[in-house]
Amino acid sequence: MGFTSDITVRSLTRTDESHWRRLWSAYLRFYGAEVAEEVYLTTFARLLDPNEAQWGLLADRDGVPVGLVHYLFHRHNWKIEDVCYLQDLYADQAARGHGVGRALIEAVYAAADAQGAPNVYWLTQEFNTEARRLYDRVGEPTPFIKYQRGQIQ
Repeated sequence: MGFTSDITVRSLTRTDESHWRRLWSAYLRFYGAEVAEEVYLTTFARLLDPNEAQWGLLADRDGVPVGLVHYLFHRHNWKIEDVCYLQDLYADQAARGHGVGRALIEAVYAAADAQGAPNVYWLTQEFNTEARRLYDRVGEPTPFIKYQRGQIQ
């Protein structure tokens, strides 16, 4: 499987801004998305703010960030405990298939367990077959279909 044991997952720090920006920009490009500079700045600040309910982790290989994950906790009306939403997960192309994604997901699972939030969920697009091979091993698909606000007819 490659370099799985060489991967270190750690919290995002203020000095990681350029590495985080490179990884998150690649993630956004993968999904054909762009965000304004203000969104980059605000998101990075939120990920570092201990008063915010969202966090960022980086996966390092030989001291170089090769992956990221963002996650947050929120209330759920069907549960007493909070649930954890794994919002963004990305590994550099060269790092894929070597345990980076799994290590990041397992780190989020551990953070959720520590927070008393046993439910962790995430979304992906149907075409993301490479990632879905991993997701099928570490999670269970649900029957839900996502909707969002569109043009009111």
